[in-house]
Amino acid sequence: MNYLKLIRYQNLLLLALMQLTFRYGFLKLQNVTLSLADWQYLLLVLSTVCIAAGGYIINNIFDFKTDTDNKPNDVVVGKYISEGLAYNLYTGFTIIGVAIGFYLSNVIHKPSFASIFIIIAATLYLYATSLKQSLLTGNIIIALLLSFSVIIIGIFDLYPTTYDGNRAVMGLIFGILLDYAIFAFTINFIREIIKDLEDVNGDYNQEMSTLPIILGVKRTSQLVFFISFIPLGFILYYIYSYLFNNGLVLSTIYGLAFILSPLIYFTIKIASAKKQRDFKHLSLVLKWILFFGIFSIAIISLNMKYNA
Repeated sequence: MNYLKLIRYQNLLLLALMQLTFRYGFLKLQNVTLSLADWQYLLLVLSTVCIAAGGYIINNIFDFKTDTDNKPNDVVVGKYISEGLAYNLYTGFTIIGVAIGFYLSNVIHKPSFASIFIIIAATLYLYATSLKQSLLTGNIIIALLLSFSVIIIGIFDLYPTTYDGNRAVMGLIFGILLDYAIFAFTINFIREIIKDLEDVNGDYNQEMSTLPIILGVKRTSQLVFFISFIPLGFILYYIYSYLFNNGLVLSTIYGLAFILSPLIYFTIKIASAKKQRDFKHLSLVLKWILFFGIFSIAIISLNMKYNA
């Protein structure tokens, strides 16, 4: 169980489920040729999960002191697993993830794409060792990496089979993936700030420059309150323009009940949140919004298929 805590297995399962949902709940339902065979796509998911696991491990190694202050029950490195073993696990997961990336890049005849996996792994290392302590830089990087896990699907499964005859269709599908990547970035960026609010005491003791430390908890909460209207407006527009106006009743109800309503709840609660348990609860709410938001692609695709 300590090894599972070390790699944040819940987040890895969510990441894998997200990528599998886009493949089998969306791309497979479109009348297009995909680049990767099913087993090769599973390798892409495995590569993403391994690199992410490595990122969590290196982050846990360098977050030992902060986690001891903020989340003593979650500390694994130095308590249950030695630092040396943790470094070995980090190296192993990262090498496996990057090696699979090299293989898949050659499968689609784009060997230069292997650099994507190297850059992601290097960015996660830099985040854990230095960038995390910079104002907003770490928040943006983590949010970008999650959104890129959506974009990489299009890069490996759509782009290699795109030609003049199907460019318009592929562009439309890739555009939908990009919309979801933007959604994932926005929600995760807000969640990263909420996590900083939750961990403000430990971060302060470690002399980190997070937003709550610079602005204070109250003003940061107010800022998040106003930022939350961005995804609210985006989701409301998307539901009305693309779902309701096209007669997708089931998808409209799903979007209102499982994405928009929880986000409204979050916006209301963040306005009065003050304590660590409040921010921990709101972080969980955002994780569920992200989950239901990503899963909506399957609901919408099936709704369109059987409504047609």
